Amino acid sequence: MQALTALLAGLVFGVGLIVSGMVNPAKVLGFLDLAGQWDPSLALVMAGAVAVGGIAFAVAGKRSTTLLGTPMMLPAARNLDPRLLLGSLLFGVGWGLAGFCPGPALVALGAGYAKAAVFVVAMLAGMFVFEWTGTSADTVRAGGRAARGERVTPDGETTPSALPLRPGPAGGT
Repeated sequence: MQALTALLAGLVFGVGLIVSGMVNPAKVLGFLDLAGQWDPSLALVMAGAVAVGGIAFAVAGKRSTTLLGTPMMLPAARNLDPRLLLGSLLFGVGWGLAGFCPGPALVALGAGYAKAAVFVVAMLAGMFVFEWTGTSADTVRAGGRAARGERVTPDGETTPSALPLRPGPAGGT
């Protein structure tokens, strides 16, 4: 049931991206071009997404389980640190240069846009570098508390990891 729900949510998300024009780099770049022929239509799409997301997070924050009965796992970090700010800056620059962000890029790739293929390859390379440097999602989720070779459980406990992401100090793994 979870896989079917994920598939349906992904399809609704993808259709929404197509209908809103978010998979068209020219439309996105027109929205970002404040000094030229600015197209404000995507501001309405973003406002709708923020409103829906805000309501969803407010409801989810009051629940301990999802509608499918799995544990509710929401981000715990609330601070603005240099990594978040730098990542946001890189995301914005990439979005402005390419006209894609990850979700629309995957939809555009499925629709056959060649430019999306280049973006997705670059995105995957960036994800690989992120993991290779040892900055795993578990470390980020734990607010940096997890040491290399440890994993963080949803309740914030660190446990030994069976598969470290990068080699340790000389002679170690």
